[in-house]
Amino acid sequence: MEPKIELQKKVTENGEEKKKDGNKCKKKQLGGVRTMPFILANEICDRFAGAGFYANMITYLTQVLNLPLVKASNTLTNFGGTSSFTPLVGAFIADSFAGRYWTIVVASIIYVLGMCSITLSAVLPKLRPPPCPTQVNCQEASTLQLWVLYIALLLTSLGTGGIRPCVVTFAADQFDMTKAQTDSGSWNFFNWYYFCMGMASLTALTVVVYIQDNVSWGWGLGVPTIVMGISIVAFVLGSRLYRKIKPGGSPFVRVTQVITAAVKKRNAVMPKDPQLLYENKELDAAISINGRLLHSNQFKWLDHAAIVTGSDINESNQPNLWRLATVHRIEELKSIIRMLPIWAATILLVASHSHLGSFTIQQARSMDRHLSPSFQIPPASMSIFSTLTVLIGLPLYERLFVPVARRFTGNPVGITCLQRMGIGFVINILATIASGFIEIRRKTAAAQHNLLDQPTAVIPITVFWLLPQYCLHGLAEVFMSVGHLEFLYDQSPESMRSTAAALFWIAIAMGNYISTLMVSLVHQYTGKNRNWLPDRNLNRGRLENYYWLVTAIQVINLIYYVICAWHYTYKPINEQIETESSDEDLESADQNGKVSNFLEADDKVNKELELVKN
Repeated sequence: MEPKIELQKKVTENGEEKKKDGNKCKKKQLGGVRTMPFILANEICDRFAGAGFYANMITYLTQVLNLPLVKASNTLTNFGGTSSFTPLVGAFIADSFAGRYWTIVVASIIYVLGMCSITLSAVLPKLRPPPCPTQVNCQEASTLQLWVLYIALLLTSLGTGGIRPCVVTFAADQFDMTKAQTDSGSWNFFNWYYFCMGMASLTALTVVVYIQDNVSWGWGLGVPTIVMGISIVAFVLGSRLYRKIKPGGSPFVRVTQVITAAVKKRNAVMPKDPQLLYENKELDAAISINGRLLHSNQFKWLDHAAIVTGSDINESNQPNLWRLATVHRIEELKSIIRMLPIWAATILLVASHSHLGSFTIQQARSMDRHLSPSFQIPPASMSIFSTLTVLIGLPLYERLFVPVARRFTGNPVGITCLQRMGIGFVINILATIASGFIEIRRKTAAAQHNLLDQPTAVIPITVFWLLPQYCLHGLAEVFMSVGHLEFLYDQSPESMRSTAAALFWIAIAMGNYISTLMVSLVHQYTGKNRNWLPDRNLNRGRLENYYWLVTAIQVINLIYYVICAWHYTYKPINEQIETESSDEDLESADQNGKVSNFLEADDKVNKELELVKN
């Protein structure tokens, strides 16, 4: 009987859509540069909305809702921290069952709902207290008004949880991000991704903040809301072009299985030859598309999970994953464990510069911001100088710093991501030191003009004194933030990259919470007279002492980071190259549930392992 010929369609993990009709095999390339306008449109609009939404929020809380400075600052940092914790939930959903595409779509809708809520609170008079232009004896927002604010911020935090860990990894999925390709390429995806985000932030910090300060808060919050709605439409329009990696199951379950198996077999005898440990390429096919992780000698107690015993595999040759784990799955857990000490060092770095969104804006508000007799810079727009430094610094890093560094290091990318992060740590310390000296200069000018007891007065000192700290923080971001994001993507297991991206934001969350704790403790224990961080009059505070405290913490943190980076071991991986498949290969792949066939690039791996050892 002649077999029935059916049209079969299969999307391979490298982004090729294969169609088989009889003996014909057609390929349609998915992903690539052509998807970037749709993906980056979503992320650019999100960043535009987020930057415009939060950049001037300290002003909205203190000037419109009449909250005290410390309470307003802690409210922002708390919700900023929540927004950075929710990506862990979003990453779990994306990596486990929903996939990155649908996680982004649903999260974007929730984000827009939150923005609509807070826009309504700015438009309706019943949702805000009476104006208080003198900032003396002001009526604070009522409990109901605050709850409207909190619900809106909570919705945006939930939406952010799905967007942040998925967009950058979804964009990177559209390209070949193997080590061979990234080392030989003339561009760095993460540099240019961050550049696009900087452009969006710059636009928001100039246009949106100006509208908020000079037109109305209704329009100032409404414009980002409209733009975010447009971003959803742009993202969905490109859906047919995307390379969509299927989720490989919950990474948290796999990690739990490895730990459980290792504990159960803690007394098993370890074989002398690690090649005798359990491996199953077919089982790991969905989570090792770009290559299998090789066995490493770190954390050997986890290797007990790969020791094969009589009851580990059933009659149908299927392993009991709660008793037996493959080497690849064990190395996934090892990779995460190796990354955590490096990741932890970034937490205090975030805590050290969280003041840029609160205290520094209050400093700018008290200084002369005029560019002309009729125009002055909004205080929140001062952060455009950090953004401009990032926009200028990233191309210079790519085109100038990398070629020069390559001559000395012999590294195709100039310096490693760990070295890049280390430079960022040092620059950030210099930025905090500059902040302390600038605050001393600002208060000296206030004292000379007898303005220390006038919190709303404009001190006759140009706001451009704040420029050095903004530029140094921007330069630190060029090295630190981009290097950190690249490190997490490159060193994490490929099936956990959304989770790794979530770690980037969780570090920001924990940094914000630590900053809140530091600010609260300093405010509580530095006395009522000459409090370091006063509620209303910053001129009578000692903000510079807070900066010296932060500087000391950063120095200790830098020493910790150097020790961790010195002992870090890069993950060993056996990268794979896809080859052309015959019809018989495709049929075999269909029968075995595989998506595409790969050829292991052993020569390349051996060279990379030698580089890792050196």
